[in-house]
Amino acid sequence: MAPRPVVTCFLRTDGEILLLCRSDAVGSYPGRWGGVAGHVADDGGDPTAPDRDPETAARAEIAEATGLEHAVTLASRGEPFSVADGTDDWLVHPFLFDCDSRAVRTNAETAETAWVQPPEILRRETVPRLWTAYDRVRPRVATVREDRTHGSSWLSVRALEVLREEAAAVVEGHRDDGETVERPSDDWDGLAALARSLRDARPSMAVLENRINRTMLAASDGRSPETVETAAGRAVEQVCAADREAARAAAEALPARIATLSRSGTVQETLHEAAPDAVLVAESRPGREGIGVAEALAASTDVTLTTDAALAFELDDWDAEAVLVGADRILPDGRLVNKVGTRGAVLSAAAADCEVFVVAASDKIAPEDGYDLEPRSREEVYDGAADVAVTNPTFDVTPADPVTAVLTEQGRLDAAEIQAVAAAHRDWQAWDDG
Repeated sequence: MAPRPVVTCFLRTDGEILLLCRSDAVGSYPGRWGGVAGHVADDGGDPTAPDRDPETAARAEIAEATGLEHAVTLASRGEPFSVADGTDDWLVHPFLFDCDSRAVRTNAETAETAWVQPPEILRRETVPRLWTAYDRVRPRVATVREDRTHGSSWLSVRALEVLREEAAAVVEGHRDDGETVERPSDDWDGLAALARSLRDARPSMAVLENRINRTMLAASDGRSPETVETAAGRAVEQVCAADREAARAAAEALPARIATLSRSGTVQETLHEAAPDAVLVAESRPGREGIGVAEALAASTDVTLTTDAALAFELDDWDAEAVLVGADRILPDGRLVNKVGTRGAVLSAAAADCEVFVVAASDKIAPEDGYDLEPRSREEVYDGAADVAVTNPTFDVTPADPVTAVLTEQGRLDAAEIQAVAAAHRDWQAWDDG
């Protein structure tokens, strides 16, 4: 008989995932911890009925088990794997969803819930091979390197998760198939090499470099997988709090009519906190991630979506009072490296008599000068046969003078304070000296 298909879903927020303790009302593994789980089949008693698509089943189980179906966004889907427990054979389809709420509403099948950092899976009594399911969907270096949708703060948290999860797996001696083995990164040198790969995955993003450096510096006294896991776990908590505090501080400074572009998680949180009367959003080509921002805000405020080319005109015609942007890298001299289009928006703000606010955790201040504009594929701009030179940078550089204020969890930073933070960030590189 073929194994029965089931789904296991992890809901993630602020670097933690939701675990459910199975109650006595379930037929298997009562008292053990698992993710949101259920059968792919929905036959209503008819064994000949077709199975649901696994993702459809996953979303249905999230609705039934947590009530959070409207708060989740699919982050990753893993390769299915088989589990045989001596009684039944299962084909597990793993899923990871980002979730913007912790307001879990359980049913009779759950005795207890817990939001935990994922390595906790390795230390609890769980359903069979729960770590394997998570391992199939957790972030990797490629997640950080290849993502062109999320902002740098989001990616920095993913990078810290990669470091934390790999160190935890080394500590507990696990790998994908659940066996106890020696891993290739089973010492400080292996984890340090992983940290360098993560740090260098997105050269434009100072926050990624700084947060990896600070974590490894904190772990360098013990120079062990245990100290790396502990430092990375603490870092995830700290940076999520810093990003939220930066958003709260910036929200207090904003007027009623705000223009923005691209997709920054910190900008989105700031706008939700500020609750402006109206928001103008540039679509931000070529990825058009501004559309997602407009959609996310539409339920709570008056939103206008415009093209990048029209933004300079719309700032004046739409009566914008301020331009709000995030940052991928703030250079020591105050210049801003951010999604292409930022320079034009900021320089246009002066002509439209708008203030310009940059909201970012202070970790986005680069330790040194220099930047990478991360060129994208020429085919996104032109795929014809003519001999045409094409430039398609992901980021551009904005001068410091037009910026009204850089708003961080430390408050407003002036030029001297930005330079002082940059110097502190240079000290974090000491873990990798020599």
